Amino acid sequence: MPGTVLLLAASPVGKSRLVDAASVLPVLAAVPPAVLSGTDTANVVELADPLEPQAVLTRLRAVAATPGPLTVFIAGQLALDRRQHLPHLALARTTPATVRYTALPWQWIREEFRLRSPGSTTLFLDLHADADTWGWLRTNALDSGRNNAVFGRIAPPPSRRSVAVPAYMKTIATILRSGYRPAVPELHQQAFGRLGSEAYGDLVLTVPPVPVAAPGSPAPRTPYRPVVAAQPVPAQAVPAQPVPAQPVPAQPPQRQPMDPHAYIAAAVQAGRHEDAEAVAGAHEQAAAGAHGPASEQALHWAEVRADLAMFARDSARSCRIWLTVAETRLAAGQAPDSPDVEKAVDRAHHQWGQVRDKSRAQELGTLLAQLRVRVPGRRPGALENVRKQLRELQATPF
Repeated sequence: MPGTVLLLAASPVGKSRLVDAASVLPVLAAVPPAVLSGTDTANVVELADPLEPQAVLTRLRAVAATPGPLTVFIAGQLALDRRQHLPHLALARTTPATVRYTALPWQWIREEFRLRSPGSTTLFLDLHADADTWGWLRTNALDSGRNNAVFGRIAPPPSRRSVAVPAYMKTIATILRSGYRPAVPELHQQAFGRLGSEAYGDLVLTVPPVPVAAPGSPAPRTPYRPVVAAQPVPAQAVPAQPVPAQPVPAQPPQRQPMDPHAYIAAAVQAGRHEDAEAVAGAHEQAAAGAHGPASEQALHWAEVRADLAMFARDSARSCRIWLTVAETRLAAGQAPDSPDVEKAVDRAHHQWGQVRDKSRAQELGTLLAQLRVRVPGRRPGALENVRKQLRELQATPF
């Protein structure tokens, strides 16, 4: 069945602009439509710096009504209206005072896609938040619809007198220009792997696709492969067989129906996050017993658990595990500028930016700041970024 692709790049004209969103469109337009969609053929709808929210709504309704797979690429900036304090996608004429009238309410995006078939809609988002929205995201999530796969990032406001670029989206487009389209979760992870520390502090969006079963067959499984070495890559073909109907073993099984990573992938896609964590934890304990807690075998499974916490939307636990991995590597004698140590601290930084509970954010932020002194990363300003957000948390009453 043919697919549909919506390319939407929007940002204000003038002093309110935080990101040059439209700069990504030529790169995306160079990708064949079928590759953008992941289908044999696809139709592309492009909106570059639109002026009116109603005009955007009309296009949203049109693409939402298409029967086949829908892939939506949105680059732009978020702003809050001053009356209801709800997130909007800023359009060309948007100013801080006119958000309510000139920007696109984010809930319109959620509502227009709400009635589409589960698993048929994928959103790639590269958004920059203004200062008010960034504060709002500390205690609220950007709801893009429960039936949609959502991948991407929300970046904090850039420094004054500078305009950011949609680096995540450009990286996605660059990968796809090769003509090869990996599975969506892998494409997302490859993009962040290439961005590296450039994306520290971003709010990372990872909502896996909803499995859709064909009549008479088990639901398709999007695979999960844990992070290894310096680049996270959660994707491979999973054997086309149903998940075994048996209890999760308390200890790593000597013999299984499938590879443990594939079993974990199936558990995550089915929403059985506790099962996935139990299997990964059992393997970590076994590896630590056999090779030592600082061994690559044990640290591998710790990193798997950190990613599983991310998929379960437990950012605090994911952050804490990444911090522990970094500390373990440093205690074992690994250099502060080694790729594995920097990756662990950068991942902890990413996840910390998504912690909603202020007391836990303060606790983890203090630990992260101490670690950033030793592991500043490759992008200047990481430590100051943590300290600044900690000051903001301390200044905000609980």
